[in-house]
Amino acid sequence: MMANNKKTVVLGASPNPSRYAFTAAKMLHERDISFVPVGIKTGEVFGEPIQNLRKKPSLSGIHTVTLYIGPQHQEEWYGYILSLKPQRIIFNPGTENQELMNLAKNNGIEVTSACTLVLLSTGQY
Repeated sequence: MMANNKKTVVLGASPNPSRYAFTAAKMLHERDISFVPVGIKTGEVFGEPIQNLRKKPSLSGIHTVTLYIGPQHQEEWYGYILSLKPQRIIFNPGTENQELMNLAKNNGIEVTSACTLVLLSTGQY
């Protein structure tokens, strides 16, 4: 399978297999979609070290940011998320946040309220 160019930041990445962010990373990995796990947890996910969100890692060529951080914790990362200049942000169930959605739209970023796991499972990613 050819590598998909939809390089994805999994924001809120976790090495804990019971977390949805872990499952999303697993599914991206299985579909050969490049991903960068970013979060406050340490460790690695499918061979990719989790980048420390607090250090706001400099990333480029990002197609999608998929959010696994609740709205109550998102505000301090608005600037960072927008600085990644993704083509789209996926707000997974429980991460929906109208303020960030509006900021994204105002910056020309597509906003999707959906479950990344469902999009990947159904070939809609």
